[in-house]
Amino acid sequence: MKHLYTLLLNLVAVGLGWSQTIQMLPDPMYPNDIQTYLCNEASKITHGSLEEIETLDQWENVKEERYQEFIEMIGMQDMPLNGERSPLNVTYTGTIKAKKYRVEKLYYESMPGLYVPANLYIPNGLKKKAPAILYVCGHSHTQKHHYQEHAINFAENGFVCLVIETIQRGEVRGEHLGAYEKGWFNWYSKGYNPAGVEVWNGIRGLDLLSELKEVDKDNLGVTGISGGGSQSWYLPAADPRIKAAAAQAGAASLEGQICQSTIDDHCDCMMPINTYGIDFTDVGALIAPRPFMIAQTTNDLYYSIDAVRTLHEKLKPVYQLYGQEKNLPMREAPGPHSYGTHEELRAEILSFFYRELKGKEIDPEELRPIDITKRYTDDELKAYVDGLPEGDLTKVIQDHFVELATPPQIENTQQLADYRSEVIEFLNEKTFGAFPKEKVPLEVKEEFQYMNKGGSVGKKYSFVSEEGWKLNVNLSLGQPVEEKRPVLLVLTNPDAGRWAPYDLSQGLRGKMIVASFEARGIGETGYAPKYQWHLRRSAAWTGRTLASMRLYDVLRCLEALREIPDVDPDQISIVAEGEMAAVATYAGMLDEKVKALLLKNPPATQNVTGDPDGTGMAIEMLNCLQVTDLPQVTGLMFPREVISIGEWPDTYAWVEKLYETLGNSDAIQKVDKPGEWLE
Repeated sequence: MKHLYTLLLNLVAVGLGWSQTIQMLPDPMYPNDIQTYLCNEASKITHGSLEEIETLDQWENVKEERYQEFIEMIGMQDMPLNGERSPLNVTYTGTIKAKKYRVEKLYYESMPGLYVPANLYIPNGLKKKAPAILYVCGHSHTQKHHYQEHAINFAENGFVCLVIETIQRGEVRGEHLGAYEKGWFNWYSKGYNPAGVEVWNGIRGLDLLSELKEVDKDNLGVTGISGGGSQSWYLPAADPRIKAAAAQAGAASLEGQICQSTIDDHCDCMMPINTYGIDFTDVGALIAPRPFMIAQTTNDLYYSIDAVRTLHEKLKPVYQLYGQEKNLPMREAPGPHSYGTHEELRAEILSFFYRELKGKEIDPEELRPIDITKRYTDDELKAYVDGLPEGDLTKVIQDHFVELATPPQIENTQQLADYRSEVIEFLNEKTFGAFPKEKVPLEVKEEFQYMNKGGSVGKKYSFVSEEGWKLNVNLSLGQPVEEKRPVLLVLTNPDAGRWAPYDLSQGLRGKMIVASFEARGIGETGYAPKYQWHLRRSAAWTGRTLASMRLYDVLRCLEALREIPDVDPDQISIVAEGEMAAVATYAGMLDEKVKALLLKNPPATQNVTGDPDGTGMAIEMLNCLQVTDLPQVTGLMFPREVISIGEWPDTYAWVEKLYETLGNSDAIQKVDKPGEWLE
C-alpha cells in the first residue's frame, strides 16, 4: 500500500511538471531486508569456504593459523592446550559388572572446580591394550542413561568407551541455551560458547583414556549424535590424538542453517562464535587427512540433507589434496533426527571404527541388528553417589571460562594512546571482521527537499552503506545560509516514537543542522519485533551482530554527511539514547573527526542479559568484552566533548576520572536537556 501511494505521488508530480519526483519506490538493487542480507552473507561464507586452497602446500601454510582461530572461536584460547594441565583428580564411585564388560562410575576435574560425570565401559578379558572411543552426549535430558546402548555396543565389540555428560543436562544442569532460551546475548560480547567447555571436557576425557592401562592411546576415536555430532567435528579438529571420528547429525552448511532457518531449532553450542566467518568445512579441514565419517539421515528436521551434502562436497577437495578421499565417507539413511529408521547408521559407524581403530574390515550388515536396549536406570549409572563435589562450577562456568577485560588505570595520554590502539586493533580483527573489506561507493543523492511556511529548509538524502543497503538521512537545515554549518546526527532507536528525534535535538534546531538517521533494521527498513530473536542469532552465526551492522551504517552516514554541501565536515556531533547510545560510543571512538558525543541513558555495560524472546536492546558485539566495555569506549573520545543528558550509570565514573586525570574535565558535561549543551 505504501509503495502504491508513492507511485501515485510520482504520477502527480510528473503531471504537475515538478522538477523532481519523490524517490521512495523500492530499488531492486537494494532490498534493504536483513533476512535476505544474512542469507546472502551465509551463502558467501559457505561457497567461499576453502575456495582459495588449491594445493597441499597452501593448506599446510595456513593450517596452524586456522587452528588457532578455531580454538579462539570456541573460546578455548585461555586453556592449556600445550604444556602442563591441572590434575584430573579422577574419582571412582562404583562399578557395574556385566557378562562382557564392566561399567566404572566416575567423575574428573577438567579444570580447577569444573567436574565431569562419566561412565567408563571396559571389555572383560582384554589380553592387550584396546582402542578407545569417547562418546559425547547430545541434548538428551538423561545423558549417560540415554546413550548407554552405544557404549555397551562398543564395549561388547572390544572397544573401551567413555561416556561424558555435557554441562547442560544430566546430573548437574548447567547452561547451553543462553542466547537461545534465556536472552543471554552477552555471550556473544564475551566470546563465550558452551561448545568450548564441552570440547575442553572432551580433551580431558581423552587425557583420562590415555592414562588407562587398558587403552591403546594411539587408537582413540570420538562419536556422538546431534550436539554430540557437532562435538564430533570440534574435538578431532582441536585434538590431533583422535585417530578417527564419526559425526552423526552434527552439522550442516551455514547457508542451509540461515536460509532455511533451521538455526531456530539449534542450541548455541552448534556453531562457534563466528569471528572469522567460517563454515563447518573449515572445521573439517583441520581433521584432514584423518578418517572422518559424516553420517546423516535424509529427513532430519534440524539439518536438510542437501545442506549436509554441501559440507561433504566442500570438504572433499582437502582430503583429495592429501590423496585420502577414502578417509571422508558420507553415509545416509532414511529417517528423522536419529541413526536412521532402522538404525542403519549405528552399524555403519561401528564398521568404520573396526576398520580405522582395529584394522578389521567388517561389512555393516554383519554387525546388524544392534541391540539398543537400555539395560541400566539413570540412578544406577549416577556418578555423584555421595553428592556433588564441593565448589563445582558447572552451573556458572559461563562466568569463568573466557577472560574478560577490566577497566584500565590510565595516568597519562601515552597510556591512553596505547590503550586506544590495543582496543581498535582487537575490535577490527575480532569484532568488526565482517565489515566489508572494500567500501562500495556512497552514491550520495539528494532525493527531495522541502520548505516550511517559516522558510526553514529540509532535505532528504540517500546513500549506499554496503551492498544491498541504501539508507536515508533527513536534514533539517533551518533558515537558508550560504556557509557550511555544524551538524547534530540523531540516531533513531528501533522502538522510537515519531517524535523521538525531536526530543533528542530539543533546543538545538536552528543552532545547527539536525540530521535524523535510521540504521538498518530501524524505521523504513524495520521488521516485526518477533523476528529479532532469529536475526540476532543468525547475525552472530555469520560473524556480525545487529549493533555492529548498525555501527557500520553510522560510520558510512558520517562519511556521506561530509559530502553534503551544507555540512561543515569537521563539526559533526552525535546524539543517541539507550540502545543506539551503545552504537554511538563506538562510532565516536572509531571516527576521530566526530566533534562531540551526547548520550542519554546509555547502557551501563555490554555484559548485560536481555529478554528471552530476543526483543529489547540488541547491543552485543562479538568478543568486545575481552578488550573493553562501553564506558571505556566512551572515554576513548578524549579529548573531545562527551555530554550526558541526565544522569548516566555509575560505570561511567571511569570516563569522568579519565578526563580529570588527563586535565580536560571541562569537556565532560551533564545537562538536563540537549539544548543546554551550547548555552
